[in-house]
Amino acid sequence: MNPSSTVRTIFRTVAIAEALSWALLLAAMFCKWVLESEPFGLHEGGVPVAGPIHGGIFMLYVASCIVAAIVFRWKPGTTVLALASSIPPFFTYWFETVADRKGLLSRPQPAGATSAP
Repeated sequence: MNPSSTVRTIFRTVAIAEALSWALLLAAMFCKWVLESEPFGLHEGGVPVAGPIHGGIFMLYVASCIVAAIVFRWKPGTTVLALASSIPPFFTYWFETVADRKGLLSRPQPAGATSAP
């Protein structure tokens, strides 16, 4: 398998997982603070479970951003945007989608290279 293809797959998977972990954490916080309930018997609405899950996936996203920036030769502004997208809920999915459409998740071709044989 192509190494850049592997990095692309890992980045996309982790970006989506980070967005989903945000949803899990927000649901747990909603149960804790708004409903004041403990669904499924989870202490504090499940925040002690959802928080570390989201934190771990967040760290994987930061690491995958750094690896992707190196492999795909992102400009510094693109790298900062990718990292900043991990702060608001669900923006990692937005960044991953936009980056894929713009070709930022593929290795740049060397100058003068063509795809024709």
